Amino acid sequence: MADTSVKAVTTPTIKKVDDRKQDSGAKRLKKIPAYWYPYHTMAKGRWLGREILEVVSTEFRDRSMEYYRYALESGVTTINGRVASPDTVIKDGDRIENIVHRHEPPITATPVRVLYEDKEREFIVIDKPGSIPVHPVGRYFKNSLSEIMKDDFHYEKVYTVNRLDRLTSGLMILALSPACARIISDEFVAGKVKKEYIARVRGCFPEEDVICEQPLLCVDRQMGLNVVHPDGKEAKTIFKRLHYDINTDSSVIHCRPLTGRSHQIRVHLQYLGHPIANDPIYSEERIWGPKIGKDGIDVIPSDERAAPAPPSHLTSELSVNPESSSFAFPSSNGEATAANMNREGGEATTSGLERKLLPRETGHDIGLGSPVPLSADAVQVITRLRNMKDEDEDWSRWRDVVFLAKGRLAPKNIMQRPLPPQNRRQRGGSGWADNPKKLDEAAVDLEAKVDNDSSAAVVVEDKETKGKQQLTTEEAFARLTAIDPDPDAPIPLAEEHEKISDDVRYCQECYLPLHPDPKPEKLYIFLHALRYTTSLGVYETEMPEWAVEGWEWDRSA
Repeated sequence: MADTSVKAVTTPTIKKVDDRKQDSGAKRLKKIPAYWYPYHTMAKGRWLGREILEVVSTEFRDRSMEYYRYALESGVTTINGRVASPDTVIKDGDRIENIVHRHEPPITATPVRVLYEDKEREFIVIDKPGSIPVHPVGRYFKNSLSEIMKDDFHYEKVYTVNRLDRLTSGLMILALSPACARIISDEFVAGKVKKEYIARVRGCFPEEDVICEQPLLCVDRQMGLNVVHPDGKEAKTIFKRLHYDINTDSSVIHCRPLTGRSHQIRVHLQYLGHPIANDPIYSEERIWGPKIGKDGIDVIPSDERAAPAPPSHLTSELSVNPESSSFAFPSSNGEATAANMNREGGEATTSGLERKLLPRETGHDIGLGSPVPLSADAVQVITRLRNMKDEDEDWSRWRDVVFLAKGRLAPKNIMQRPLPPQNRRQRGGSGWADNPKKLDEAAVDLEAKVDNDSSAAVVVEDKETKGKQQLTTEEAFARLTAIDPDPDAPIPLAEEHEKISDDVRYCQECYLPLHPDPKPEKLYIFLHALRYTTSLGVYETEMPEWAVEGWEWDRSA
């Protein structure tokens, strides 16, 4: 392939908005049908000695406590081939398998572009759109970059030597062999790669160059929240203003990070008082208050914690902790579980016995993954971030009540695999390792993916329901009441039905509440990896559309 994308290093130039073509792809979304998905993972060190419900509910926040409890009671999760109950304690060497009906969030329809391919030196250079995660993570699998490169571009295997946040767009170098990956990775780790980014930020950024050297620390792994903290890792970024747009009170700036910390540019810009203009985390007054994190937050440790609260528009109807049980269903052995509990003085009881509240129900899961004790400011920021995320998703966790009318979750067409001997089990694997060599190769592959456990899982689409993914509220409840559940499991009451908006749609397979499609503009931020200078050459993309002088966007999105 001819080298048409290697360009000499020049000062970034920006065309006037009238000279730019609108990217029609950014106006659309890419979606895939839901599918049943068997997920496999080996127990992590931080899970050992903890009950599986407590682990799952603190590691993930996509669903309510009661959904996770219900799913465990339904028998879709096994440990070492045996059905796990909510109080099963995880041990070293345990293999956990879970079957879920996966609803991947949509991504923008702007395509991934291959800018340059070097077959001899075994690497490619791409332009990644914002909204796409690099690796399968959380609810994303097919809509991840590694899977897109495999499915759409037919690269059998790519190795990501530099990563971009899901919301960030721009240049990435993908190695096609482990040898090339090691060479380029060593350059990034040693700081030999010159990285240049473009961002649009709030306010009038200073004309002179600005250098920020504040250390950074991740204080909440679940939310991926990073803050300036004296105990953090050293970080340094150089900023230069390219232009200021008075109509939007925003500046386009050139960013040069000299270190590679997570969210480095986003947090440094926030600290300087000029956060990325559409950043849903670091530029949100509802999370950080009027100063939006300028000059950082207090770092004095505090034991202050608070239980989750329902959003303001539901407060009058729902006065209980949104993470605690509010409906009944039977356990697999017929005994009453948390949903049979009544509330007396804020405590949950069953048959007169108190039930231990889990950290997510009391708010004490905040800080569990932090390397340092959290300050009251940090706790409040994390609490507000979680509450805002839940409310922005229309508080779907309240609607998990529909699951309580089903007898059991019933996955279809899933390929069940025999459990391998304990000494041959793999993280994220699909079952058997044919020989020690393959096992070693899998270990190297998984090490490169760091904390990704789902890459090798089997995906099976349900042809029976393809194209028929949505039910109205009336249809969902009609089907639920027609199911013959366990006689002791109550069906949602009419008054609960009335609390649920009539325009909500449900998946007819798993009854998950389906949210309206987001606006594409909410799926990316104004941060773009523009240019990398490496030993392999100098590579760059075009300027993003939002960087042009005079460009405006819908700030109500």
